[in-house]
Amino acid sequence: MNWKLLALVIGAVALLAAAILATDVAPLEALQTLLRGSLGSPRAIGGTLKETTPLLIAGLAVFLALRAGLFNIGVEGQLLVGAMTCTVVVLRLPGVIGVILGVAAGMVAGAAWAFPAGWIKAYRGGHEVITTIMLNSVAALLTTALVAGPLKAPGQESTTTASIPDALLLPAVASGEDWSLSLALVIGVVLTGAMAWWLRSSVGGYELQAVGANPTAAETAGVSSRRVTTLAMMASGALGGLAGALQVLAYEGRFYSGFSPGYGFDALGVALLAGASAWGVLPAALLFGVLAKGGTAVQILGVPKGITGVVLGLLILIFAAVRYRRVQCPA
Repeated sequence: MNWKLLALVIGAVALLAAAILATDVAPLEALQTLLRGSLGSPRAIGGTLKETTPLLIAGLAVFLALRAGLFNIGVEGQLLVGAMTCTVVVLRLPGVIGVILGVAAGMVAGAAWAFPAGWIKAYRGGHEVITTIMLNSVAALLTTALVAGPLKAPGQESTTTASIPDALLLPAVASGEDWSLSLALVIGVVLTGAMAWWLRSSVGGYELQAVGANPTAAETAGVSSRRVTTLAMMASGALGGLAGALQVLAYEGRFYSGFSPGYGFDALGVALLAGASAWGVLPAALLFGVLAKGGTAVQILGVPKGITGVVLGLLILIFAAVRYRRVQCPA
């Protein structure tokens, strides 16, 4: 038995219980409320799936970059520019063609926003963590300024664009009295399978993972690590932009100041929990979705919603410890 890992798990549970008890709420009651709020009814499950959708696609964006050896912290900014660009295009070009071009424009905007970080990393050696953090700040300030100025809907007091007509929003593939399953989530699941296949079976996927594992060895084998690094960051940015575009078309119907509650940052945890398989992004995003939706329910008890961040942090810590042990003791 791995006593160190067992001690880590017990310590994590004790820390979480102490944090909840500090709010004068019994940990078991908080857990039951969290599960009821996220999975206890069709409406709760629908809300959980809504939270899962952007986390899944943004998580794939981070995961792809990780496989190339890149830590793309800039998915939050790429999501924002993708969402805003998609909204502008759909409002200017109504109709199905406008929706298709809007999604494409959102992906192009995300890729373009990620390009400087990838190019600087590949050709100048600048660390992508620093550049993507800076780009996140610029994206947040720029989109806020635009939606408060030239893109602001006429007659609106709040900083928001005009709303996209309901007929142009993505339809639900299934729905009930108080729940629905958006087409955006289905697209996310299909993307997960496509990425898993591409990484495992294509030349491009092999080159990307080879550069991520060892750029020097990849260069020796004839793979241009600079080209792969730049393209990988752009592809990751395109997925980040897609996450924003689908969030607009599936749920929000407009772009506004404070559009993302931090989906791009939570996607880092999703990708880290996913491990080495793209399919792992799916349950990881669902877990984050459960905690995000359930966190709102436990607030009613007086437990701060931030307690879900503590849960996620402890889970990632335990998962990292398990992976480290596997590396140290390969089967």
